Amino acid sequence: MPDKAVYLTKEGLEKLKQELDYLKTTKREEVRQRIKEAREFGDISESSEYESAKNEQSFVEGRISELEQMIKGAVIIEENSHHATAIHGVHLGSKVVVESKEGKEEFVIVGPAEADPETGRISNESPIGKGLLGHSAGDVVKIQTPGGEVEYKVIKVS
Repeated sequence: MPDKAVYLTKEGLEKLKQELDYLKTTKREEVRQRIKEAREFGDISESSEYESAKNEQSFVEGRISELEQMIKGAVIIEENSHHATAIHGVHLGSKVVVESKEGKEEFVIVGPAEADPETGRISNESPIGKGLLGHSAGDVVKIQTPGGEVEYKVIKVS
């Protein structure tokens, strides 16, 4: 079965690689040391410290596996690709300025792995991200969100 594509900016891919490196080197060793120390206390069958360390080890190994799969399936998206914007409107990597009843907002359309709505980085799989894809400046788009239907006017795409 082929791996699922993970759409990332160059910076996003670099962050995942840094996190993977940290987990494989520093964090793995810290957890290994915690398990070793917990074992030295004797009966591990009732040791909450040992149990906690084993749970953390499981989490770290799971995250390492997840990151390796994401990096393996990484597809780099180009931000500010003017040629693609002119042909296809909003796409992965686009910066989009929209206006609604709430005022103007700016979004960067990214893959789910990099989404951070608080900083304006929205996933292409989110209702707003999906709704904006393919639209150009001047378009009015009605998008069904969890809070109800919102009408956006696309002001600028870059």
